[in-house]
Amino acid sequence: MLDYGSLAAVAAVVREGSFERAARALNVTPSAISQRVRLLEERLGSVLIVRGQPCCATATGQIVCRHVEQVGLLEQDLKVSLPSLVGQTPEGRARLRIAVNADSLGTWFIAAMADFLDQSTALLDVALEDEDHTLEWLRSGAVLAAVTANPRPVQGCNSTALGRLRYAAVATPGFVKKHFPHGVTAAALMQAPCLRFNRKDLLQHQWVRRVARRAIEAPTHWLPSTQAFVDATLAGVGWSMNPVALVERPLVAGTLVELVPGRELRVPLHWQATRLAVPTLARLTQAVIAAARAALR
Repeated sequence: MLDYGSLAAVAAVVREGSFERAARALNVTPSAISQRVRLLEERLGSVLIVRGQPCCATATGQIVCRHVEQVGLLEQDLKVSLPSLVGQTPEGRARLRIAVNADSLGTWFIAAMADFLDQSTALLDVALEDEDHTLEWLRSGAVLAAVTANPRPVQGCNSTALGRLRYAAVATPGFVKKHFPHGVTAAALMQAPCLRFNRKDLLQHQWVRRVARRAIEAPTHWLPSTQAFVDATLAGVGWSMNPVALVERPLVAGTLVELVPGRELRVPLHWQATRLAVPTLARLTQAVIAAARAALR
């Protein structure tokens, strides 16, 4: 039998990023946290935490943290039926770590969180990742559920289709007049600056390939913020791919225009969650599906 005090210490260090903050979260001394982590590492014969700023979990440590989260979920649901049987954790709440892409978080996912938390005292720990890469978080055990573009379920998970997130290539009328005076041609796309979220963001490449019928490397501004994408586009910094929901009003007002009207990209999204049979995770899944289907096509 593993010592759950030691397991909780490992999870707290990874969650808080340091032994000192973990100690404050669990109301113990840093030396107690260090001792618990060391004893568990010795018992398992494996390093669980990479000491640094911040501290992070090794591959084995991620498995331990996932186990702690799952036990927390089970205990949280057990408290509802048998409140006198289960003692309070220092935090007193279950915690669900999930991975979500930035555009979902900026458009429809907050509604799912609010709906879920209206009926639950659980805490959500949201990791931000591109929808094409959130599966890696699931495979490693770093999260219990994720919004992903891949429909094929990870081993041990269920996959549910959510709908399609619509994207439009937009810019200000002044930007279009300056950089696309003769239309959106391959030559013009090679010169007009575009915005990209990060190196994993390939939406601009996909749209350009569809329009120009070949790959083009456009001058690029890197801007890792969903809202800043819209603000920078409105400021004339570059053209960009944005969720239609975020630019609908500027498009109606005419402060933004589509580079090629009607030429949208539609990214299919799926919700993958571990098959752990606990009501708390099931309620989160229900809230995510309901919010997505209300907002996505």
